[in-house]
Amino acid sequence: MHFVKAHSDAPAGFFACEAAGLHWLSRAEGGVPCARVLAVDERSLTLERLISAGPDASAAHAFGARLAHTHAAGADGFGAAPPDWTGTTGFFGPLQHPLPMSYCRETSWGRFYAEHRLSPMAEVAGPRLDTETARTVAQVVARCRAGDFDDDDVACRLHGDLWAGNVMWTPDGVVLIDPAAHGGHRETDLAMLALFGCPHLEAVLTGYQSVFRLRAGWRDRTGLHQLYPLLAHVALFGASYVGATRSAARSALATLSS
Repeated sequence: MHFVKAHSDAPAGFFACEAAGLHWLSRAEGGVPCARVLAVDERSLTLERLISAGPDASAAHAFGARLAHTHAAGADGFGAAPPDWTGTTGFFGPLQHPLPMSYCRETSWGRFYAEHRLSPMAEVAGPRLDTETARTVAQVVARCRAGDFDDDDVACRLHGDLWAGNVMWTPDGVVLIDPAAHGGHRETDLAMLALFGCPHLEAVLTGYQSVFRLRAGWRDRTGLHQLYPLLAHVALFGASYVGATRSAARSALATLSS
C-alpha cells in the first residue's frame, strides 16, 4: 500500500528535496524512522502508507529517545542541506503554499538563525506586523547575529518542521513525515513539538533527556525557537498569529536578562 502526495504547481525540486530529507533523517543510527520513499518526480512523492495507532506514553518516551539519536547523527553545519540535495533552497510550510528556506553551512547557530531564517521570514511577514512586534523581532535578530544565544553544541540533524501533524503514531511507534530537514539546534525540533501541542509531550522530553541532557534554561528558550514558525504563520495565515509572535520575541529577549 502507498500514499501519494501530489501538487501540479509545486516549486521545482519540492518533492525531491523532501525525499532527500526523509532519506537523511532515516539514516541516523537509532533515530526516529521516517516514511519510506517509493518514488518521486517533479509533481508527486509516493510513500509507503502508514497504519495509524493511538499515542501512548511508552511510545512517546521511545520517540523522544530516538529523536535524540537522530539529532546526534549531526550535520555539516548550521543550515546544512541533506547531502542528497544539491540545491541552495529548501521549503518550509504547507504543500499548497511552501515558503522558500535557504541552505548554508554556518559555524554559528545565531548567525544562521538570524540571516537565513528570521530575517527572510520577518520580511515576508512584515506587512502584517505592527510596529512594536517588528521592532522586537528585529532586536532578537540582532542578538542572534551577535552570537548572544550561541552555545557550544554542534549542528544537529533536524526534522525542521516537527509539529504534531508530522508525527505519525503507528503500532510500531512514531514515524516522521514532511520534513524541512537541515542542520540546526536541537532545541528547535523540541520547540516545534510544543508549539501546537504533542500528545504525551512530557514523556517525549523525558525520553529525550534519557539519551541527551538538555542545557539549563532550555524551556525558557522555547519562544526563541518558535519565532521562525510563528513568523511563517503570520506570512501564511494572517495577523491572528502576531500576538504569539510578539510574545515569543519578548520571551527570547527575556532569557538574556534573567
